[in-house]
Amino acid sequence: MRRGALTVLAVGTFALGADGFILNGLLPQIAHDLAVPESVAGQLTTIFAVTYAVASPIIASVTGSWDRRLLLGGGLALFTAGMAGQALGETYAVVAVARVLAALGAAAFQSNAYAVAGALAAPEQRGRALAAVAAGMTVSTVLGVPLGVLGGQWFGWRPIMWAIGVIGVLVAVAIPALPAVRLPAVRLAERLAVLVRPSILRVLAITVVGMFAGFTVTGYLPLLLGRFGSGAVLSWVLVAFGVGQVLGNSLAGRWTDRFGARPVLLLSLGGSVLVFALFNWGVSTLPTTLSVGIAAGVFGGMLMVPQQHRLFALAQDAPTVALGLNGSAIYVGAALGSAVGGGVLATAGAAWVAPAAATVAALGLLLALATAMPRKAAAPAQTANA
Repeated sequence: MRRGALTVLAVGTFALGADGFILNGLLPQIAHDLAVPESVAGQLTTIFAVTYAVASPIIASVTGSWDRRLLLGGGLALFTAGMAGQALGETYAVVAVARVLAALGAAAFQSNAYAVAGALAAPEQRGRALAAVAAGMTVSTVLGVPLGVLGGQWFGWRPIMWAIGVIGVLVAVAIPALPAVRLPAVRLAERLAVLVRPSILRVLAITVVGMFAGFTVTGYLPLLLGRFGSGAVLSWVLVAFGVGQVLGNSLAGRWTDRFGARPVLLLSLGGSVLVFALFNWGVSTLPTTLSVGIAAGVFGGMLMVPQQHRLFALAQDAPTVALGLNGSAIYVGAALGSAVGGGVLATAGAAWVAPAAATVAALGLLLALATAMPRKAAAPAQTANA
């Protein structure tokens, strides 16, 4: 495993994640500066998510045989242009267009970063390689909101956009030094066939449901923790959640290599069911609330590595298409979780949000039990593919 290459890819995913998460902490300033309501400014996140979800599998499908370095560098260049457009934009429309550019660049970079990590690693180390790249995104979830709030207070939101763009440039400069990686040349029709391959769709369905469950709760934590009446408590819970995610991601990489993807996936979903089922009881005191935050982060952080590992094994003929679809599935699940969580909050009250998330996570667990291939059955196929 080439650690230098994985570090470059991880810093790139950190920049992409920082753009999304830091934006949430800057929305009040952006709304004021662009003279729009905060609810409208919040749609900049939606614009990014929708563009990424649509573009990622398309880009992967039409560039299947390209040198990955070209796509990684080109994606970062487009992402950086989008960040510059946001920093310079004087109107909401200009910033929105820049968000589209940034999302297109992120779509080109992210799935290819995971594909390159999987290709560079030996099969027995693939889980740790995927986890190393995912660590960049995970760290951005921990630091994104607090960095956005503090940076916005000290410097304003536009310098923050420039700073993220600079990180993108630095990573782009390092891309040519990466090992050349060309994935198997596959005709466009065969790459597009990945979009409807039943085994791939079953894995993607679990990603959607897993993210659906997580965002049902995490999108409304300020309201679910309202009994404490303190923003400081929310900050500590978010930190606890982020630390848990980093730990969960790291454990998922090691355990996927050691035990296989299926046990780690089942542990992630089963643990999420338990945490969300006990959520209302667990947030009764500050120590137990922090414990719930860490546990939710650990089990949530374990989800993506086994999913990416399964997709890489199932679609070794077109891994970037499958991993691009997984990125789209993440955003679909997040959107569903935010929408349903808001609906439950409005109609049934805050006490029913976590039970709703537990129910969705239980559905994901049932799907995983029904569709996940046991390691012993999967091993011969993976060995043959390798």
